[in-house]
Amino acid sequence: MIRIKRVYETASPSDGSRFLVERLWPRGMKKEALRMDGWLRDVAPSPELRKWYGHDPAKWSEFQRRYRRELDSHSEACRQLVDIARRGPLTLLYSASDTERNSALVLKDFLQRGTAPVRAPRRPASGRRSEKRKS
Repeated sequence: MIRIKRVYETASPSDGSRFLVERLWPRGMKKEALRMDGWLRDVAPSPELRKWYGHDPAKWSEFQRRYRRELDSHSEACRQLVDIARRGPLTLLYSASDTERNSALVLKDFLQRGTAPVRAPRRPASGRRSEKRKS
């Protein structure tokens, strides 16, 4: 299960693993005050995209398209998040004040749709599948 939450909201045990998915540290937040398991700057929108968007609602659709294209080039970081979400709850932390149009929403959708590359299942060490013998 993947959730999103503003960094300014109180952490709860149901959040599971918590990762900050912003390129910049949240304004007014002390590092020791934010309970998180990691800070994944690579999955945040590039500085150029972030500045272009400027939280302008009229640019939201185009922002989503451009951001998904950027996420395609960060497959390892996205794969890491997908793996964590498979093991338990995952909360993506963001700092934007707009709760309906922010990069964490796009990232969550990207990960849940399976757009993020997923590792192939492991095969047995021999590389062969076990076969049943016919008597």
